[in-house]
Amino acid sequence: MAIRITGLNSGLDTESIITELVKAKKTSVDKLKKEQTKLSWKIDAWKGLNTKIVNLWKNTVDRLRYDSAYTKKKSTVSDGVLSVVAGANAANGVQTASVESIAKAAYLTGGKLQTADGGKVSSDTKLTDLGLEVGKTFSVTAEGKTTEIEITEDMTMKDLVSSLKETGLVVNFDEGQQRLFINSKETGKAHDFSFGGDEDVLKTLGLVADGTDDGAVKVEASNAVLYLNGAKFESDTNTFQINGSTYTVNDVSEKNADGSLKETKITTTDDYDGIYDTIKTFLTEYNALINEMDKLYNADSSKGYDPLTSEEKEALSESEIEDWENKIKDSLLRKDSSLNSVIMSMTTAMAGSVTVNGKTMYLSDFGIKTLGYFNAEDNEKHAYHIDGDLTDASTSGNADLLKSMIASDPEAVKSFFTQLANNLYTSMSSSMARIPDLKSYQKVYNDKALDKEMEDYKTKIQEAEEKLAAYEDKWYEKFAAMETALSKLSSKENAIAGLFNF
Repeated sequence: MAIRITGLNSGLDTESIITELVKAKKTSVDKLKKEQTKLSWKIDAWKGLNTKIVNLWKNTVDRLRYDSAYTKKKSTVSDGVLSVVAGANAANGVQTASVESIAKAAYLTGGKLQTADGGKVSSDTKLTDLGLEVGKTFSVTAEGKTTEIEITEDMTMKDLVSSLKETGLVVNFDEGQQRLFINSKETGKAHDFSFGGDEDVLKTLGLVADGTDDGAVKVEASNAVLYLNGAKFESDTNTFQINGSTYTVNDVSEKNADGSLKETKITTTDDYDGIYDTIKTFLTEYNALINEMDKLYNADSSKGYDPLTSEEKEALSESEIEDWENKIKDSLLRKDSSLNSVIMSMTTAMAGSVTVNGKTMYLSDFGIKTLGYFNAEDNEKHAYHIDGDLTDASTSGNADLLKSMIASDPEAVKSFFTQLANNLYTSMSSSMARIPDLKSYQKVYNDKALDKEMEDYKTKIQEAEEKLAAYEDKWYEKFAAMETALSKLSSKENAIAGLFNF
């Protein structure tokens, strides 16, 4: 870098002059930086959109290629004793069930405590103050293991609670009630607990009944027992997984006069609403994505708008800067060929035909259509609407052909939509295929090419900045030389003037 001498001898504003001289070259550097910024925004826009496309392809379309996505069952029960979530393979018909018991956790309400002299017990009270001798022990059996706890000289009620918790129990000492409250973490007999050892120690700590109203009360753990179609099932929780269906017991069945348990009826049928909802949910997700892509492709031009430099931002408010940048960001994928290719690929697959039982069928055969070029809103021309959908003002008044088809021929509906999903999946897969040196797998845009372009910008900017610095240095060198010459001339003039100074 040249020595930058200001106009001490010339009286010139060197900085301002050089700034004007290099302005054109600095503008070139700023232009490259703006183009780089716009490219980084474009890459970010593609990354966000690509994630949405992959999610639809992987999480929805892939699943809808299989029969299981449309195999829906529902079960209704005659009372609230239990609830049932029918599995896909549940047989249609009526079953009977009764609940003998529900799963419970073991629960101990400890006996009321007091110190040896009849005082109140706090968390900091030593166990010896309750009259317990140092060295005394008792045992806790919980979660399949037995633990011995010894009374030590400094052990407090707080320490006792900690020791009991270490055995796997839920323990709390309520100072207001002067009682320990203990329960198992899980339901079922396998998670029951018990205390053993010195009876006096257990009574003093309120862990066993002592024959008074203030003694401990224990609720034993129990398993849930369910009879389904006469077969007995037992579980340590209140949920049973049986033949793909989920049965949750809520209460014990009432008894008949003869002491037998009353039966609950479980009626299982095909869930036509579930099939309908699966299709509607897919179309809702598809519409949201295709509408977004259409909006990005058909966006207004941002010609004349470029990212702002730091100096340009200083003249604008934050809202003005945001509006300016959004104008650019909204148009980044306008008329983008890669985006158009994805749109055409998806819409072609959705508009295509599928053969069901020898018959060529389209989405329109199920009352699912676009609104048409002249009726659809801008950027919604590829969106599908279901006739009779009460949540869709555009088609709610039409006959609900989809529901009728599901009810009359669910297998045909299943066959059509699995094939349609497979066609869409294949089409989207092709759009996401890897192209060496151009794009990666599961990318619908040329990510590698854009990354290469970004690296090129970094190189160009670095080279342009180096040239700009050299150009500035050249002018500083010229002005420095001029200042030096003027300084020497001034020295000579002063010397000559001195000769004539008598």
